[in-house]
Amino acid sequence: MLWQQLVSGGLFLLAAGLFLYILRLKRAMEEIRRDFAARLAEDTNALIGVSCRDKSVCRLAAALNEQLIVLQSQRHRYERGDAELKEALTNISHDLRTPLTALGGYLELLRRQLSPASKPVGHLTAQEAGQTARYLACMEERLGAMKQLTEELLHCFVAAGEGEEMGEVSINAVLEESLAGFYGAFTKRGIVPEIVLCSKPVNRRLNRQALSRIFDNILNNALKYSDGDLRVSLSEGGEICFSNRASSMTPVQAGKLFDRFFTVESGRDSTGLGLSIAKLLTEQCGGRIGAVYQEGRLTLTLCFSQPAGMYKTSCPDR
Repeated sequence: MLWQQLVSGGLFLLAAGLFLYILRLKRAMEEIRRDFAARLAEDTNALIGVSCRDKSVCRLAAALNEQLIVLQSQRHRYERGDAELKEALTNISHDLRTPLTALGGYLELLRRQLSPASKPVGHLTAQEAGQTARYLACMEERLGAMKQLTEELLHCFVAAGEGEEMGEVSINAVLEESLAGFYGAFTKRGIVPEIVLCSKPVNRRLNRQALSRIFDNILNNALKYSDGDLRVSLSEGGEICFSNRASSMTPVQAGKLFDRFFTVESGRDSTGLGLSIAKLLTEQCGGRIGAVYQEGRLTLTLCFSQPAGMYKTSCPDR
């Protein structure tokens, strides 16, 4: 009958349509499989594309693209970290080799000075005794440099680990404690700091120990590069500025101060890790830090603008 023929024809068309639809889905799945494998094997920002317009297939491709973006970001981070680690190991090897070589040289000089072929220790002349004392002083200074480098490396690796517990902290109080701790060092260098702190308490949710180390590292940097002055200010908005004359500095060097192991030639006993650690800790605390060199003055600016109880900061980049 006619209606049976129509039903049979409709079913045939439906089956043919479903068959073609399944073929398109299989082709789309194959495209996704091939593209996904290629994106994983290549270092590329290209994403998965499909020719099929099916919403479910498009959602699958979009979800896979999101994961690809995450994987690519993690890959780039790993590659950068691997390159930084290799550079750090190279710098560490060089920084340790230098004082070790110096120690070896002074030990050889002492060995010759005190060898049996020479005079007994008790019969050294005044000149020989003076040379021996200088050799020992140089060895002590080199050992101190190695100890400082080792401690800074330890702090660097600790700072790169998981963030420590935070609590409400008075920036005013921590900054005053750090300045008081450097009073003797400032006096020895003939530096009389100009300190301008707001009277209103500036409280933020931070790690107190990390904040103290940030201030200490910045003040220690000022001791190394200052021409004899230092100005420290704290605003109610949580911005802390450290400014000093630094004739030995250049704008290019100022831009590299936070790079790991970077040192300026005039830096006194610098390891190149202090400000790198300060930047890492500042960012872990949700703050920002930057350096600007203008008209012979170096200015380091810290910003902790979030109200107490909040972690994020709206402080603009510097």
